[in-house]
Amino acid sequence: MLKGSIVALITPFKNDILNEENYIKLLNYHLENGTSGIVPAGTTGESPTLSHDEHKKVIKISVKECKG
Repeated sequence: MLKGSIVALITPFKNDILNEENYIKLLNYHLENGTSGIVPAGTTGESPTLSHDEHKKVIKISVKECKG
């Protein structure tokens, strides 16, 4: 059973490019403040706006920063 806060994260962009630095800051904010789980690219309507490569990159960054 899942418990706690599971957050659908936004994916920050700057000049139409994934802003990795701010995405990592957002992930770390949630890790440091007790969020139980995250949903990368999980906001309403966001995933269709990402390319396949951007979507993969968001997931790869999330897994790395959350250590699996």
